[in-house]
Amino acid sequence: MSMLEAAPAKINLFLHVTGRRADGYHLLDSLAVFGPAMDRLYADPGPALSLAVRGPFAEGLSAEPDNLVLRAAQALGGQGAALRLEKNLPVASGIGGGSADAAAALRLLNRFHGLGLSPAALRELALPLGADVPVCVESRPMRMQGVGEMMLPAPRLPPDVALLLVNPRLPLATPAVFRARQPGFSPPAALPEAWHDAAHMAADLARCGNDLQAAAIGLCPPVAEVLAAIAAQPECLLARMSGSGATCFGIFKASAAAHRAAQAMPRSWWSAAGPLAEPPA
Repeated sequence: MSMLEAAPAKINLFLHVTGRRADGYHLLDSLAVFGPAMDRLYADPGPALSLAVRGPFAEGLSAEPDNLVLRAAQALGGQGAALRLEKNLPVASGIGGGSADAAAALRLLNRFHGLGLSPAALRELALPLGADVPVCVESRPMRMQGVGEMMLPAPRLPPDVALLLVNPRLPLATPAVFRARQPGFSPPAALPEAWHDAAHMAADLARCGNDLQAAAIGLCPPVAEVLAAIAAQPECLLARMSGSGATCFGIFKASAAAHRAAQAMPRSWWSAAGPLAEPPA
């Protein structure tokens, strides 16, 4: 009866801060895609709800008694299940690792316990868990707006686009990055309905930006080194930071090119390369 659910990394191809609500939450406009790296969450029968964490970045979660996976499970009723999280994504790295894990828990336990909840119902449960959790429930290319509650269809992506993800193995706390951001807001991005190839996609995205990138570099200067290393790869079409950092990405026109670029990164950094993840069934 063991079940598995993938929790792919969430990458913000651009991120505009468009405003701020009276309660202090920032309004965003972003295009989120998923992959190529992922955590994995397993569920087995158990008399009570439990969570074991393993994997290369498990230690980063050892001090979290209230893990987002357990909070997601409690949102579904907290029924008994022995959960095992394989933590492959860096913690506090701007690629939604914790949000992806929480979303995977919602999808997995919905199946595991036969609850029959719709994706819309899961998204409603997801929003109190964090701004990125609803889009991670979908785990497919989506346009995110508002505080994460508004999701629109993404432009149709080229079938052969690939990503390189690189992190200097340094965490960045999202609240600190927002506090360090320069005042002012950006307009929502103008995007086409579809991109027919990776080069046109990268050219359009180059006219957008990540409004948190400068603040992240100020707090964590190695982010600039990572961006420069990615941009220096001969087949890279665009290099940018994802989310609040410190993970950066490069867009490539094929998986082979992304893998070649990964081989050129310093071994002391974490990296992953390949095509976008398939959406959950």
